[in-house]
Amino acid sequence: MRTADLLHLASGALLRRGVRAGMLLLAMAIGVAAVIVLTGLGEGARRYVTAEFSSLGTHLLIVLPGRSETTGAGAALLVGETPRDLTLNDARALSRSHAIEKIAPLVVGSASVSYLGLDREVPVLGSTTELLEVRNWEMAQGRFLPAGDMDRAQSVAVIGAKIKRELFGNSNALGKWLRLGDRRFRVIGVLSSEGRAIGIDVEELVIVPVASAQMLFNSASLFRILVQARSRDEMQKAKKFILKTVADRHQGEEDITVITQDAVLKTFDSIFVALTMTLGGIAAVSLLVAGILVMNVMLVAVSQRTEEIGLLKAIGAQSAQVRRLFLAEALLLSLTGGILGLALGYGAAWLLGVIYPTLSFIPPLWAVIAAMVTAIFSGLFFGMLPARRAAKMDPVQALSGG
Repeated sequence: MRTADLLHLASGALLRRGVRAGMLLLAMAIGVAAVIVLTGLGEGARRYVTAEFSSLGTHLLIVLPGRSETTGAGAALLVGETPRDLTLNDARALSRSHAIEKIAPLVVGSASVSYLGLDREVPVLGSTTELLEVRNWEMAQGRFLPAGDMDRAQSVAVIGAKIKRELFGNSNALGKWLRLGDRRFRVIGVLSSEGRAIGIDVEELVIVPVASAQMLFNSASLFRILVQARSRDEMQKAKKFILKTVADRHQGEEDITVITQDAVLKTFDSIFVALTMTLGGIAAVSLLVAGILVMNVMLVAVSQRTEEIGLLKAIGAQSAQVRRLFLAEALLLSLTGGILGLALGYGAAWLLGVIYPTLSFIPPLWAVIAAMVTAIFSGLFFGMLPARRAAKMDPVQALSGG
């Protein structure tokens, strides 16, 4: 029996039982579509988190006070000691390395901002002019914090777009004076950037010079220091220099944590890859269920087509040819159902992308291939038993309906 004849007989048998074949196709399509959508969700979440961390800047290192331990609470914590504060002098000392390009110390707090009777509570960020490039922010109006000595307090502020709308409406905010806490600051710039920084909406930020923020909050300590290395290859060199420099300044005690952007990205990447594979595995279970459904339905089909099987054997069809006929039917069901599932899955992913534009529901290629291979394999595997039963039928008994 030629391959073309085999496929013709298999497709004809499926078309004669359209409702049954349609149910099997739907089961396969739903399974494949579930794999596409769920892995697309996991991949979209991974890309979103990667993009968020990438927006922090390139070749970034984050210096935090306190040493991160993996062995539990240290002795210092048990006796009530606290990590040594990071200071502007610590930040200034880091600029001596050739591997380090930019440094942006951060002071974070909140204060009441007011202008002509309008007031609200806002997050306040104290830093230097280099923060703009370290964070890859852009200005909508005016300019960012002026360059100069970090210890010099200046009464200037850069505000987020939302703060500008709420306090100044459509009027020009540049050059206006607003009150922040118990001090007055002149607006010199408005940010155009969106998103979040250290968990704060950038559009709601008020940014002032780091020394002014320390005076505003009456604190000399820094929340953290952002360090930008000159290149990717210089990041480890910069990290070693930071640890050594701060330890020398803190009486030999390594009491800071340096987080590299690459390390954070790799950690999140591995987490989301595992999540995506888990979601794909859960969805693939539905393909196995669809395969079992194929087996059950085809077992019923074999019992209903005994006369057809007997006739095929009576005119000379070998057992292997009968087995291949039923396997071809299972293959057509699985392949067609898989293709329909791809169309359904990509359609659902596109719709979800429209509803949630911040996430890109793009399934990874391996998940698409795995879904199709699993669909075809499950159809053939579970179609083997009905095919073997049909191949073992005695032609005389089959023609008599036995």
